[in-house]
Amino acid sequence: MPNLRFKRKPNLFCLQPGFSVETVELFLLHCCSVRSTMEHTQEQEACLEQTQRYCVQRPIYNQELLQGQLHRRQRTPQTLGQKIAHSCRCSSKKAKSHLYSFLPILKWLPRYPVKEYLLGDIISGISTGIMQLPQGLAYALLAAVPPVFGLYSSFYPVFLYTFFGTSRHISIGTFAVVSMMIGGVAVREVPDEIISLESNSTNITDVLEYYSARDTKRVQVAVALAFLSGLIQLCLGFLRFGFVAIYLTEPLVRGFTTAAAVHVFVSQLKYLLGIQTSRYSGPLSLVYTLASVFSKITTTNIAALIVGLTCIILLLIGKTINRRFKKKLPVPIPMEIIVVIIGTAVSAGMNLNESYKVNVVGNIPQGLRAPAVPEVQLIPAILGDAVAIAIVGFSMAVSMAKIFALKHGYTIDGNQELIALGICNSVGSFFQTFPITCSMSRSLVQESTGGKTQIAGALSAIMVLLVIVAIGYLFEPLPQTVLAGIVMVNLKGMLKQFRDIMRFWRTSKIELAIWVVAFVASLFLGLDYGLLTAVTFAMITVIYRTQSPEYRILGQIPNTDIYCDVEEYEEVKEYPGIKIFQANTSLYFANSESYTSALKKKTGVDPSALLAARRKAQKRHAREIKAANEHRKKAVLKLVSSPTNDVEASVKHEIASDDLPVNGKFADSSVQDMSPDEHEHFVEPKTNIHSLILDFTPVNFVDSVGAKTLKSIIKKYNEVGVCVCIASCSDPVTNELTRLNFFDTSVTRELLFHSIHDAVLACQVKDGSAAQADSNL
Repeated sequence: MPNLRFKRKPNLFCLQPGFSVETVELFLLHCCSVRSTMEHTQEQEACLEQTQRYCVQRPIYNQELLQGQLHRRQRTPQTLGQKIAHSCRCSSKKAKSHLYSFLPILKWLPRYPVKEYLLGDIISGISTGIMQLPQGLAYALLAAVPPVFGLYSSFYPVFLYTFFGTSRHISIGTFAVVSMMIGGVAVREVPDEIISLESNSTNITDVLEYYSARDTKRVQVAVALAFLSGLIQLCLGFLRFGFVAIYLTEPLVRGFTTAAAVHVFVSQLKYLLGIQTSRYSGPLSLVYTLASVFSKITTTNIAALIVGLTCIILLLIGKTINRRFKKKLPVPIPMEIIVVIIGTAVSAGMNLNESYKVNVVGNIPQGLRAPAVPEVQLIPAILGDAVAIAIVGFSMAVSMAKIFALKHGYTIDGNQELIALGICNSVGSFFQTFPITCSMSRSLVQESTGGKTQIAGALSAIMVLLVIVAIGYLFEPLPQTVLAGIVMVNLKGMLKQFRDIMRFWRTSKIELAIWVVAFVASLFLGLDYGLLTAVTFAMITVIYRTQSPEYRILGQIPNTDIYCDVEEYEEVKEYPGIKIFQANTSLYFANSESYTSALKKKTGVDPSALLAARRKAQKRHAREIKAANEHRKKAVLKLVSSPTNDVEASVKHEIASDDLPVNGKFADSSVQDMSPDEHEHFVEPKTNIHSLILDFTPVNFVDSVGAKTLKSIIKKYNEVGVCVCIASCSDPVTNELTRLNFFDTSVTRELLFHSIHDAVLACQVKDGSAAQADSNL
């Protein structure tokens, strides 16, 4: 064992081990483990001997003594007007900083290393653009709008993000989860009605006009969603509310996206099977969709099913090759665009639309649409959905951005990301785009193919622009079943998140509960209500954790100032008469009662029970004295009434004795013969604890209820002879207690100590002084 020395003087302590956290763990393991050989023991001891040491000699500090030796910095408080004037003050440096923050491209583009980055960005931009095309067309179907609007949403927002975004690697554009949420809102506001062409063959023109009008209205809903969600993101960004994403914890997001993947997969079954079904939204929409698909399963279009399954098989083979030969391939094989080209060629060559009734993409207008103002009258009906889409979209983008920033060693600004997404959505809505966010699959491709900056994103947007203005019409014969196959295969990564169940089962049951609630609620209540339910449940788990913390009694590692759980390690010992209590939570209204209950249970001292027992013992003793006095009084009266001389002598003797009543009461000779200690033990139950130390190291805040509870604890334990001290209370908590009028004449700052060891030594000194005073008496 290392040579540990510990010296204690009345008001000083000197300590000479230097322990890091790792060394403490090593020391405890060394103490608790069973040593098989003497050589292993010597190795452990040699390791501990090599640790650095420290020696500190200082007074025992309580809060009052420590603050008396420190000098606070003088700070002049600013008025509200001064703060506003300072924030509105402008200088060239401040203006330049704000401009660079609002337009990050001005900061990195002038320093762009062309020779090092340009080739990688070009290859990455082409690869990502090739993925943007089919995904933009496919995810437009999820959003319940014509496919061309998916191309618009793959161009304008991507190009805008190049100027305003802070992430260098994420790919902005259409995304399955957000598109599914958009589609649910569009279908709810513009319900889908199926009109049988066979029974109304004479009204085909009316049917086509109806579908055209329906699609136009759904586009208006999607565009209004983009405008409103963009404004919400802009407001949150300017108000510095980038932290809202932290409320979407990882288990919640993964459970939510898994449920969304199931929704997306089920919604694509009708395109894969080539059947006509209604589209549902809201609670139980998944059940209704499945029921509708199975009711029409007999009308499956075999040609559409064969084409879709063939595309799925080709995509799975291509992705497997890309994964297995990732290091050998210079760029991933663009199987999605290959499948789109093959599917378009086969459809055009075999005339699948007319010959086999296979649904195709249809008309793709050439060129860009003129800007138009979104339909603002739809805003009241879609406000809640826009908030959900804004938060989910930002959460997806910032999560992927943080992953790449950590991997490549740069930082992102969450508030600027909100502003960037808000601009992409709100400005894009004037050009007929629907809400967008970061795509996980495209972002991985953009990063893995050598992309270094958002130049790659701009190049992918230019590729989409070329398709829109030049060759978009070539994709009109593309079967919708091909797009459904692309969507289904791209869900593979999110569907693999079912493995999270086993992982969270092993690591954290509470996080597993969050995942399951997010998944089940989103699956059956819909993505909007499911997200709200999941966030609410996650908040409840936080409250549950603070209301159900771990309570521990601490003891000292011999000859150190380190204190650990006495139930965890064998070598940790408690000081006689001192209990050190720790709760790994803050003290506030929700857990103040449980804190008090746990304190009584862990320390074994219940002040209320002790006081009640004392009062009961005092009453019992008073009754015994009263009964004894009554008995003696009767005996005296009996002797007085006797006529014999012997009795008179006895009476005189009794009267002359010490049993005469004093102030109207007869004394109890048996009580008088007791020593003070025996009398106190007989009358008042006592505890063997003289000091209680509350470790406030984990406490982050205390509210008014917590302060009252703490004050009540101190007073009640003082009544039963237990001195309560508070150790390791941080300055913010101390200031909060001061504002809550916690300190007064009975509860002073002398009860606050800088560390647990300071409090322990002070309690020992006080107990020693009290014992010395008792011995002198």
